[in-house]
Amino acid sequence: MLMEVAEERGSEDGREEYTKDGTVDLKGRPVLRSQTGRWTACSFILGYEMCERMSYYGIASNLVLYLTRELHEGTVKSANNVTNWAGFVWMAPIFGAYIADAHLGRYRTFVLASGIYVLGMSLLTLAVTVPALKPPSCGNGVKDEDCDKNASTFQIGIFYFALYMIAIGTGGTKPNISTMGADQFDDFDPKERTQKLSFFNFWVLGIVFGTLFSFTFLVYIQDNVGWGLGYGLPTLGLAVSVLVFLVGTPFYRHRLPSGSPLTRMSMVVVAAVRKWKLAVPKDPKELHELSLHDYSNLGKFRIDHTPILSVLVATLIPSTITAQVGTLFVKQGTTLNRSLGPHFEIPPACLTAFVTIFMFISLLIYDRYFVPAIRKHTGDPRGISMLQRLGIGLAFHIIIMVTACFAEKKRLGIAKENGILEQNQTVPLTIFILLPQFALMGIADTFVDVAKLEFFYDQAPQGMKSLGTSYFTTSIGIGNFLSSFLLTVVSHITKKDGHRGWIQNNLNTSRLDYFYAFYAVLSFLNLLFFLLVAKSYVYNEDVDVIESNRELQRVLEPSSYGA
Repeated sequence: MLMEVAEERGSEDGREEYTKDGTVDLKGRPVLRSQTGRWTACSFILGYEMCERMSYYGIASNLVLYLTRELHEGTVKSANNVTNWAGFVWMAPIFGAYIADAHLGRYRTFVLASGIYVLGMSLLTLAVTVPALKPPSCGNGVKDEDCDKNASTFQIGIFYFALYMIAIGTGGTKPNISTMGADQFDDFDPKERTQKLSFFNFWVLGIVFGTLFSFTFLVYIQDNVGWGLGYGLPTLGLAVSVLVFLVGTPFYRHRLPSGSPLTRMSMVVVAAVRKWKLAVPKDPKELHELSLHDYSNLGKFRIDHTPILSVLVATLIPSTITAQVGTLFVKQGTTLNRSLGPHFEIPPACLTAFVTIFMFISLLIYDRYFVPAIRKHTGDPRGISMLQRLGIGLAFHIIIMVTACFAEKKRLGIAKENGILEQNQTVPLTIFILLPQFALMGIADTFVDVAKLEFFYDQAPQGMKSLGTSYFTTSIGIGNFLSSFLLTVVSHITKKDGHRGWIQNNLNTSRLDYFYAFYAVLSFLNLLFFLLVAKSYVYNEDVDVIESNRELQRVLEPSSYGA
């Protein structure tokens, strides 16, 4: 049971009650608590996210193989093109968040961006289906390196134009949909605030179901039926997801645009310059006009100083690790024995399904068993703090890269023993030797992804929540660009002085084990940096903590939570 949370139907005296956090309907009018928001509204938002993630990963999960097989791009070029595109996808939400917070609001920004997103997906489907737009076929039995039929500049241009049109669309949808979901819970109502604690876990579970369908069914269709149907189904899924979201419109709570966050940040800088000679109190909370209790009574949020950008920096290396799943991990799978019986071969990208499966299992265990158990000892409604959760995930990333290093070392050893040195030769080793690194990535995502999303939303000032959520996507975007940079630099440096290089088109003569060991060292150094940041971090308290925690502890008793 994932959502058996009692829905409050008004105030205790039976009268209809308005929300206290300033949320309104689309026309700017106050909304009744009993008729809007909470899990009713979130069910449409979660439904959208599940279908949309199926659509996005239906394209992204197998993209590196399309670039290799159909556009004949090499290992470094195809991997970099995927991570550069993914980097743009995850960086674009900064602009979508700004437009939403400063001008249009989250709902209108989302709807406008969704139209661009659907158009981009439709054009991409046409680019792999219509004969004039798709690359010419080399015919059955022709090896990639022997094919002399290349896509024209126009065909390549249309394909990449569609990809980046999708990226622009996601820039408007991604930072606003999760923020809208969190907005459906009133922080000034203890019961709704309790429900909000589980929202981001359920959010990720919705992503899990959507991506699982992509990593299994859609990847199989693309590998064995064709790219036209394989891309057409995600396009249809996206259209359905937008329709699901629109159906829930009457139930949504909205926040009015609060003006440009750049203006407010500029005012802070100007004020700081003007008062730079004044002595700073030992307790930074003395800089506020009112106490936290007074802000809470007024229904307002106090903005405390938090080094949120330091945490953002600490999430960049983990994002580069995640980028390997859809690029080098998948490319490794193409060199291994993928047979399951005499008539069935596992598509290489299908192994990414195990990331989703293990994430789903670990999320259930975490939310249903770990949090209630540990909460009794820590007194924290979340069980452990957001940064503690993130730190555990970063430790898992070190284990992942060490595991990947040993798996690749084993693969190269078997290849050498059997004299397999050609690019398209299959190493007589089951593809499931890669399973541990995919499974561990799923467990790590339970800690890293959920903690990042919740942290950047929770710690962002009120009125800048979309921008705060975009920090989550920004860390992924920069991480993908950083992955491209590191892959290019390492490939170039290791080829100097006549050496073969660590990353070649022929993975059977490459040294990906060295590259993965390099990432393990980077992950360890990043963990040390994160521990320094986390040790000095002071959380932003947005409501009266003493009173709120007392209420939360009361409603989180076993009789009222997840019963």
